[in-house]
Amino acid sequence: MPRQDNDLATEAEVAIHVADIAATPVAASQHHSLKHSLLGPSLTKSGQDGVDQKKVSEIIYNASKGSKYFNNEEHKDKNLTVKINRILAKKRELQRIEAQGGLKQEKKKADDCIAELEYGRDLSQTIVHVDCDAFYAAVEELDRPELKEVPFAVGVGVLTTCNYMARKFGCRSGMAGFVADKLCPELIHIPLNFGKYTAKAKEVRAVLEQYDPRFESASIDEAYLNITKYCQDHNMEPEDVVEQMRAEVHAEAKITISGGIAANAKLAKICSNKNKPNGQYRIPSDRASVLAFMRHLPTRKVNGIGRVFERELDAIGIKTCGDIYEQRHYLNKLFGEKAFQFLMSVHLGLGRTNVSPVEEHERKSVGTESTFHDIDSSDELRQKLRWTAEELEKDLKRTEFKGRTLVLKIKLHTYEVLSRQVQPPKAVYTADDLFHYALPMLHKEMKDRPGMKLRLMGLRCTHLVSMKKGEVDFFGRGRQLQDRGESYSSKMDVDEEGWQKWPPDEEFEDAARQERQEEMEELERLSQQQQSDPRGPSREDQLPSSPSTQKPKYDPDGAPSDYRRYGNGFAWRSILEEEAAARAVAEEAKAVLEQWNCPICHSPQTADERKFNEHIDLCLSRETIREIVTKGDEGDSRVPEGSTAKRKRGQGAVDRGAVRKKAFFA
Repeated sequence: MPRQDNDLATEAEVAIHVADIAATPVAASQHHSLKHSLLGPSLTKSGQDGVDQKKVSEIIYNASKGSKYFNNEEHKDKNLTVKINRILAKKRELQRIEAQGGLKQEKKKADDCIAELEYGRDLSQTIVHVDCDAFYAAVEELDRPELKEVPFAVGVGVLTTCNYMARKFGCRSGMAGFVADKLCPELIHIPLNFGKYTAKAKEVRAVLEQYDPRFESASIDEAYLNITKYCQDHNMEPEDVVEQMRAEVHAEAKITISGGIAANAKLAKICSNKNKPNGQYRIPSDRASVLAFMRHLPTRKVNGIGRVFERELDAIGIKTCGDIYEQRHYLNKLFGEKAFQFLMSVHLGLGRTNVSPVEEHERKSVGTESTFHDIDSSDELRQKLRWTAEELEKDLKRTEFKGRTLVLKIKLHTYEVLSRQVQPPKAVYTADDLFHYALPMLHKEMKDRPGMKLRLMGLRCTHLVSMKKGEVDFFGRGRQLQDRGESYSSKMDVDEEGWQKWPPDEEFEDAARQERQEEMEELERLSQQQQSDPRGPSREDQLPSSPSTQKPKYDPDGAPSDYRRYGNGFAWRSILEEEAAARAVAEEAKAVLEQWNCPICHSPQTADERKFNEHIDLCLSRETIREIVTKGDEGDSRVPEGSTAKRKRGQGAVDRGAVRKKAFFA
């Protein structure tokens, strides 16, 4: 009798296979996957196509072997291998069920999901992703043209970027400086100068806002634009618009940018990397073209698929986005519902079409963290926690948020990353409260791990509550912050011991970005450890001296590195928020000089068209309700004295209604 598709039986049998595999030791010589992993998060950067990655991986492997970073990466690689073996065992069981006529419901669910996603496909918008070419390096070349003829990188401890000549040797962003020197002994290191980069980024943004005033900055050197309206208003094709935009950026800022054009942001970002440097690429906005493009696209090219997820997908036979369809009925069982939904949208080439200034995006968390030399002293750890709480208070005040959930993140000297979370009885933002609620979590770890050594500490607030002033509700009264001590444990992804899984699996793009960021931090720490190694004079000494060529000093006390402050979208968002706040203050000061009187309530209002219209709508809503209530009262007065309706309602109800009316319109 053929076996039925029984989920309970499936899980029981899979558990047996998993137990067998988990008990099987991982071979110590199994390092081919580790070597690929050590290539880092920027393997897909442009300029790497002709590089012998096998040679690069051998150099990185040998250069870092024996370090704590290497040992941690080796440990993670072995754990990932065990996890992949579990996935493969489960897939074999699913294949056996399918061969016996099962998994029909899973296949139907996948097909229904595809049909539903297809129904929501939007091909009406033209989204552009622009990316500055080797941005930091390009800015440095403006001041020192002689650098154009030699391989050089910006960054000493860890490379933040390098020119295309250096990329031919396998050098790329996020690589430890001493490793890059082994790949390219002639490499010149230029220290970071973020004042120049920020000023140049503003010049580029001044051009972009002419094409889309509400463009979205993704980092200091990349942005998304919606040029649909611009194309319509100027009767231009998207390719011509982007070509014109790129020419204007070069004329104004003297650097080049590359552009990707597509129907959504996900595809546009992929396209911007196709013809770098100083090029552009467009996917036609029709379904057939999109599917054809995705069919042969490697999964790692998709923003949101990091090196871990890439390896898991590769293990089950998914190397390109086109391979996803054939495996669609396995994905939910193997990776879960969220990954299933994400991969379905990736296969179809779907993505968001809404583009707006990043400072308007809803914040999900506010946090700060810093790396430092290994600390095992209890007093020093408490001092570091206090300093971290003070830094977080500054960020919370700047962004005007409180947090209902407080998360403590620590990284041990072995590079193991852990985090704990607590829900205080009220939303918190002061350094005193942050320290007060975080200290017990730190003490617990110190107790559970005697002699614990930390190299990183961070605090993060989630489930945010706004502290912004001047907000009013529908009734014209100030909104009160709701500080009820509600439990959010159900919304947190935690294990049975209360540990929050880090990073969260809710947002694939954020998770992949977090993965890249942590790799950068680890590489930076490793590269600083190697800075004392003698390696002889550098070619940098052969160039004319310049103040910017002095090697920067690293702060061992734990101040966040410049790379973490500026080299990612999260930090760039803070800069944009500060600019937006400054503009708002300036506009508010200007508006005070000019005010418009409301035609309904006759009170003076800020001379801002949008806010003025919102106020009028609110006043009109109040007037409408006032008239309805007034007419209702007049109707009551016309009811005969002996009316049954009036007797049923009762005098008490009328009195209560009058009280409510008075409170409502007082």
